[in-house]
Amino acid sequence: MTAIPAPSLSPEVEGYLAHLASERDVSPNTVIAYRRDLAEFGRYLGQYYGGDDWSWGGVDRLAMRGFLAHLNRRGLARRSIARTLSAVRGLYRFMQRDEIVDTNPARSVGTPKLERYLPTHLDRGQMARLFDAASSRAADGRHSDVRNLAILELLYSTGIRLAELHGLDRRGVDLLSQQVRVRGKGRKERIVPIGDHATRALRNYESARDELARRLGGAADRDAFFLAERGGRLSRRGIQQAVGKLLSLVDEDAGLSVHSLRHTFATHLLDGGADLRAVQELLGHASVATTQIYTHTSVERLKAVYQQAHPRA
Repeated sequence: MTAIPAPSLSPEVEGYLAHLASERDVSPNTVIAYRRDLAEFGRYLGQYYGGDDWSWGGVDRLAMRGFLAHLNRRGLARRSIARTLSAVRGLYRFMQRDEIVDTNPARSVGTPKLERYLPTHLDRGQMARLFDAASSRAADGRHSDVRNLAILELLYSTGIRLAELHGLDRRGVDLLSQQVRVRGKGRKERIVPIGDHATRALRNYESARDELARRLGGAADRDAFFLAERGGRLSRRGIQQAVGKLLSLVDEDAGLSVHSLRHTFATHLLDGGADLRAVQELLGHASVATTQIYTHTSVERLKAVYQQAHPRA
């Protein structure tokens, strides 16, 4: 099957995307999405101005409002429209910094109010079954199974993101102090505590990892904590597949993913009485408003319990 070539972008857009990837340490998926969004913005401007005779500095408020209307006509979700506007605003901030443009017309367009949604998470019974299944597989001592149990325990114990787990290095794991150092969004580092169950699973994995490294010799990555069978750093896709197979044992049709464990971590902490600000710090959220979605999850569950238990509900 012939690959579809990437759209041709202006030097300004390419410079901005390179800036995001190298200086801002934005995730590759976000860069890909922004590339697609800005390519569409460029195509729209070409149609709006009737050709290639337009400049970034000449884009005005009316053009921006027309672009927003264009996105709405396409039937995009509000979250997708908000991401596209974020990409355009960021591009203009970048060009203002480099004195390519004087103003940012994207600031004149309001971001659509996002839909609130309840994150998918597992209840305590599902987590118990999940760990039983993973522990049973790891009992034979095979590297991949011991590793996958350690990944599962670490995700649930810390709530770290997929990208943070993928980038975890050996020097960032301190099992004596029971904590890990991860690099989150915007290259921000934070220290996250590890529970006893996760610590034991990680110690067992270290032994399996050392055995794999001895067998492979110089082929094993010396820095990465989680290794693939050939000795390289376990890829994001590899993590998703490993965790996804285990999650499918709990509920094949629930649409659970690696991120569901992050949601589960936050929900269970708040259900247990944890302070919202503390959960915000553990998750690495820049704003407590992002963390508050998990309080809605708890309220919805309380309502369900009330409806089932109260005789006059």
